[in-house]
Amino acid sequence: MNQLLFWLVVLFALGLAGRRFWQTFAPLTKAPPDPRWSQPRERLTGLLRDVGLHRRLLQRQPSGILHAMIFVSFFVLFTAIVQTFGKGIDPGFSLAPIGGDTWIALLQDVFALVMLATVGLAAYQRLVTKPARFEGSNRKDAILIYLLIAAIVLFMLLEFAGGIAAGTVPAAWRPVSSLLAEGMTALGVGGSSAAGAEAAFYWLHLLAILAFLVYIPGSKHRHMFTALPNLFFRNIGPMGQLAGPGIDAPGINRAADLSWKHQLDLLSCTECGRCQAACPAYAAGQPLNPKLLIMDLRDSMQEDPNAPLLANAIAEETIWACTTCRACMEVCPLHIEHVPKIIDLRRYLVEDTKVEPQLQDAFAKLQQQGNSFGKAPRQRARWTKASGITVKDARKEPVDLLWFVGDYASFDPRVQPLTLALARLLNRAGVDFGLLYDSERNSGNDVRRAGEEGLFELLAEHNLSEIASCDFQRIMTSDPHSLNALKQEYRRLGADWTVLHHSQLLLGLLEDGSLAPSQTETRRVTYHDPCYLGRYNGEYEAPRAIIRHLGHSLIEMERSREKSFCCGAGGGRIWMDDSAMVERPSENRIKEALDLGEIDAFVVACPKDKVMYSAAVEALGVADRLAVLDLIELVTEGDEIPS
Repeated sequence: MNQLLFWLVVLFALGLAGRRFWQTFAPLTKAPPDPRWSQPRERLTGLLRDVGLHRRLLQRQPSGILHAMIFVSFFVLFTAIVQTFGKGIDPGFSLAPIGGDTWIALLQDVFALVMLATVGLAAYQRLVTKPARFEGSNRKDAILIYLLIAAIVLFMLLEFAGGIAAGTVPAAWRPVSSLLAEGMTALGVGGSSAAGAEAAFYWLHLLAILAFLVYIPGSKHRHMFTALPNLFFRNIGPMGQLAGPGIDAPGINRAADLSWKHQLDLLSCTECGRCQAACPAYAAGQPLNPKLLIMDLRDSMQEDPNAPLLANAIAEETIWACTTCRACMEVCPLHIEHVPKIIDLRRYLVEDTKVEPQLQDAFAKLQQQGNSFGKAPRQRARWTKASGITVKDARKEPVDLLWFVGDYASFDPRVQPLTLALARLLNRAGVDFGLLYDSERNSGNDVRRAGEEGLFELLAEHNLSEIASCDFQRIMTSDPHSLNALKQEYRRLGADWTVLHHSQLLLGLLEDGSLAPSQTETRRVTYHDPCYLGRYNGEYEAPRAIIRHLGHSLIEMERSREKSFCCGAGGGRIWMDDSAMVERPSENRIKEALDLGEIDAFVVACPKDKVMYSAAVEALGVADRLAVLDLIELVTEGDEIPS
């Protein structure tokens, strides 16, 4: 009778859980394809690293440690679940032959306490300390999961305690269960009543496990099942290379149009809020919250995958707020890909001509003149006339280094002096370099991330054609956004060049003695990692090596390297209205630098950073306390910088 009841209960629960799992995951069976099977060894290695070492989770404390403790406890206590189901199938089942009454028993008791303590601390964090990143997450779901886990563990311990009191479970290796058994005995529970208690707690343990299994498909804790495939099928391609739009549609406005991997992302989100805490748009008071974006996409997919997303589940302003800095993706423990989804939604908005006026104006200038300033192409290299040197035309004669200058370095009066100084440095070092002059166009990197795919292709095809006609060995740019397009995006279109950032070139010239530092005094400086140089293209060391080579003291901000904060210019945001921001990301970053104490200079390695942070120190009224310097200015300190 017990076995019959066991099978009836278990099969009913499994059927209910299976139905709920199918309802949750059914949309993936109809989703568009997404090739993610390449390089299985690298995928497996990364999976083991992220899961086994908790690489990303442990970057944030104490949550990372709590999760690691729950994770390990789960694997140990899974042996008790095996025992529970084994006994239901065969009353004589036992793990005793492999240590079920000895070392496994001890681990079960010890990790039962660890699990209960950790769940208690997690609940305390959720209900009492309430980190800001939990805002908007499903608190009721979290608390119910904590209660179910606690019930499973407590009923397990009481089941063992009842067995010890009844004499059916050895007590020697179960210190916690033995204490509970002594308590039962003191309350008069012994003999047949203890056996009855063991049986009762066995059923409560089993029912708690099954309740957990049935509840999980509709909970964010389904990541217990989705985490492994989501990590295995993560993007392992170049971080700066976007997938193209769909063949049938230029963008996405339905959850059903997301690929199966992007839909799996939505179902894998744990609502931990790490992306929210890292997002510069959210910090600036913009409507974008990357966590809530994923949750809204998920809810729309589950309620009606064919319903329009924009203007229903997601506001247009939310999509335009993103700077595409990838901070959200960098911190996500499950490698959820927020930015590609946002760009696909932007593509739809651009196709539907729902673009804010300033961005539309930038698109028009780029279409007509090839630059966002609306200047005639012949003015692009006008700065060379003030350089005092002859700058080669790479279209007409061979050069070693083709310098792709970029819009801001070419046209912005705040950056042009740096461009002149870099030209003189290259000339002093004997570098054989040349320009495309009026044949250069905007690289299209931010155009593409603003969703204007057709304009990106127009700009890229022009640049590819002009560069292909030149005779050169390598390309250099001071603009990380252009670097990403030249190195990553154009490679997808057939380019195969050696592309350098100016920090990499300058470091080589300093190290081989082609350039000698001019400065006579050293500074205490901090360095800002540009998103498209660091997170997108993995260059963190060259700028720091230059700073050290020049003898300056480098003081790191807390948000540095992979965790660097965005200036707010990326993804086309530099062309959009920022007047509604509570605090601009650039001002937030300058305040972080000021908190370091006596810092002489805020060092950047991007023309847009020079513009954004120079404006920030002026807006904050701290220009007299903190100088914003490009690496070029550090190398040329002591020289006369052209104005």
